[in-house]
Amino acid sequence: MVMTAALTPQILADPVALTRALVDIESVSGNEQEITDAVEAALLAAGQLSVSRLGNVVCARTDLGRPSRVILAGHLDTVPIADNFPSTVAGDLMYGCGTSDMKSGSAIALHLACTVSSPEYDVTYLFYDCEEVESERNGLFKVSQQQPDWLEGSFAILLEPTHGLVEAGCQGTMRVIVRTHGTRAHAARSWRGHNAIHDAGEVLRRLSAYQARQVTIDGCGYREGLNAVRIAGGVASNVIPDLCEIEVNFRFAPDRSEEAALGHLREVFAGFELEVTDSAPGALPGLDRPAARGFLDVVGETPVGKLGWTDVSRFAAMGIPALNFGPGDPNLAHKRDEHVEIPKIRTGADLLRRWLTTAPTT
Repeated sequence: MVMTAALTPQILADPVALTRALVDIESVSGNEQEITDAVEAALLAAGQLSVSRLGNVVCARTDLGRPSRVILAGHLDTVPIADNFPSTVAGDLMYGCGTSDMKSGSAIALHLACTVSSPEYDVTYLFYDCEEVESERNGLFKVSQQQPDWLEGSFAILLEPTHGLVEAGCQGTMRVIVRTHGTRAHAARSWRGHNAIHDAGEVLRRLSAYQARQVTIDGCGYREGLNAVRIAGGVASNVIPDLCEIEVNFRFAPDRSEEAALGHLREVFAGFELEVTDSAPGALPGLDRPAARGFLDVVGETPVGKLGWTDVSRFAAMGIPALNFGPGDPNLAHKRDEHVEIPKIRTGADLLRRWLTTAPTT
């Protein structure tokens, strides 16, 4: 049994020590109460913040009368442990479940909340649960339904793993089932039926020939993708099948709405039955906002488009531009050997501190 480290002032003052302390609190999705209790206690002890809680979501806010408000958000849950708990350190690498995705990022946000007493922006810090599971359980989704005022601001940063790069906006995602229909028959008399699996060949041909669109928005490149991810069909080895289902995932650039994305899929699969099973909009970069420009000036790196979906989409849906920035490497997320580079934690914390304490440009 791992003893949970108390989030003492000494630990809170060091984002690396704080990362390790959070990693050593097991918080697989649905089991976040212990880590949420620890985070809430640390924020309450900081003194300069207004702290609220909804289930296993904690919101901490400054109310300094600044002309703009920014949001730093990070989820506290992880995927299931895979022989990678508790944390270990080897040189400049910290190993453990959640080190990359995204307790190192959440640790930076908590570190700043407890140590930056007079930022140049008013700041909302959000720590939430159930990001790694279905959308309706996601803590930010619950906040958007029950406490939408917590999400109000002019700009948001989600501390998802980006390996220290600025990944602006995000792609939208849509899953659909494309169905082909036939007529059942005995396989010995196949001419009396019509094989639905054979008809799936035309769906796959269209997918194989598909040319993915590439688009640049605010200098950030987004490449779309349309791919079959699962196929199912067949009744028995002696039956001509009357149904085949191809699951298709469409990752679309944020200049397409969900309605436009669906319209595009209907064009691609014209003549076939199509059912949407999951959909989430993308998020435009919004890098022209003053807070965003100030952050980019501090980072000094050219932003890139986020090739994937993240919770920045939830902010974009409310008209709040958002980007992704965190120390973890997204390619290591969910892996048994998940780890984070310790220097990336320190650099990320320093950059965000400089941004919060630098007067915003007008």
